[in-house]
Amino acid sequence: MKRPEKPAREFISPSDLTFGLSTCRRCLWIKYWYKITAPLSMPLVGTLSQLQEGSFRGISTAAIDPLLRAGTVTKWGEWVKSRIIEINGEQSRWRILGKYDLIADNEDGTVALIDCKVSDSDRDSGAFYSPQLEAYAFALENPAAGKAVEVASMGLLIWKPISTLGDPATANDNTGFGVRQSYVPVERDSDGFQVKIKSVIELLEGEMPGSGENCEQCAFIEKRDKALSE
Repeated sequence: MKRPEKPAREFISPSDLTFGLSTCRRCLWIKYWYKITAPLSMPLVGTLSQLQEGSFRGISTAAIDPLLRAGTVTKWGEWVKSRIIEINGEQSRWRILGKYDLIADNEDGTVALIDCKVSDSDRDSGAFYSPQLEAYAFALENPAAGKAVEVASMGLLIWKPISTLGDPATANDNTGFGVRQSYVPVERDSDGFQVKIKSVIELLEGEMPGSGENCEQCAFIEKRDKALSE
């Protein structure tokens, strides 16, 4: 496959530093050079995210986790764009562009970055999501425009569904799911982010890589093409 003269997009999504790299490097490369992605069907994700994020607007950080610095959630669902990323002292063509979930303004002038999850996945850990949150933090601390802010803390605010609530026979607005809420702090790792983003940019600037071993999309395409050619 001949690579175009320039990529279809030059903004790296924070989520691609976790899900993109861990799934399939070929699909990630095609996404940025050709703007082609496989269709996803997750109709409830947006709705659940909005409901969860909305419930924490104006809430104190102490209500989320008593170990967080004193502050209040003041921003939610806003896009952030970073300055151009430098690799080995030289400017690349790439920036970070993404939409965070929650930002709390701390009383000491710093901010807390909080990523919301409605999930029961075993990989809801600080280690897995650290590159994604560091990408948001990089954009906040190195914005393309506007005032930079210091990200003092990062963390995952997880709702894990564990029960049903109300009487389903009544089918009213008080029927729903009960969740167990937890806050998982994510340690700052700016050096680790620099290593990660460098590897992503080197991947994108190279030739198309091979398929990921566990990529369901590539496996489907290969099986389909093989069946059609027989």
